[in-house]
Amino acid sequence: MQTDVEVLRYGQVRFRHELKYAANEAEARMVATRMAALLQRDRHAGRSGSYTITSLYFDTPYDEALRQKIEGFTKREKFRIRYYGTGPQFCKLEKKLKSNGLCSKRSVRITPCEARRVLAGDIGFLLEGSDPLMVEFYSKLRGQLLKPCVVVRYERQAFTCPMGNTRVTVDEHVRSSLSVSRFFDADTRGFDPMNGLAVVEVKFDSYLPAHVGNVVAALGRSAQACSKYALGRRFG
Repeated sequence: MQTDVEVLRYGQVRFRHELKYAANEAEARMVATRMAALLQRDRHAGRSGSYTITSLYFDTPYDEALRQKIEGFTKREKFRIRYYGTGPQFCKLEKKLKSNGLCSKRSVRITPCEARRVLAGDIGFLLEGSDPLMVEFYSKLRGQLLKPCVVVRYERQAFTCPMGNTRVTVDEHVRSSLSVSRFFDADTRGFDPMNGLAVVEVKFDSYLPAHVGNVVAALGRSAQACSKYALGRRFG
């Protein structure tokens, strides 16, 4: 499931199952309501039960991450910087890995100033970071010419269950913009790449608890590819 390079760089890499479903407004509301009754809400959720996520995705000049996703490569990776809430007070650099249908994620906290420096092309500070992910990101920015390509913003409701280390998220009101300079804007209107649909994601380790699986089964469809990054690039 993991490459020798990943194990050498990060230690043991933990991969998880990830299932995705596109859902209309009524279906998304059904899933969120039932999960709220069965599971614990994410502690970061506000009074509304949701929080905002804004992600800036990176790709090569040849759109390798996008092409690999569309063509169904069994092993692929992508980098993003994201923040939570309406402003970039809490930022993360993340690398998402996919391998034979399983997923893993590495992340490191960065400051808003550092995120702005990356957008400005001032990346030397990444070599000074103590986390190997920052050094790898620098090498990919230089070696693969990664560049920021799309901003995606949405509202998330998240629920957790200790059994199977399960996490269920419902992402609604998805918007994307190819104007990457708007990453730090409080309001990224942009396009609606989901045509009004929401994304339900279910992640778990070795097994999916039956009561969670029953709610997902009520959607009446199989899991499908539903990448907010790839959909956000449709307008580019």
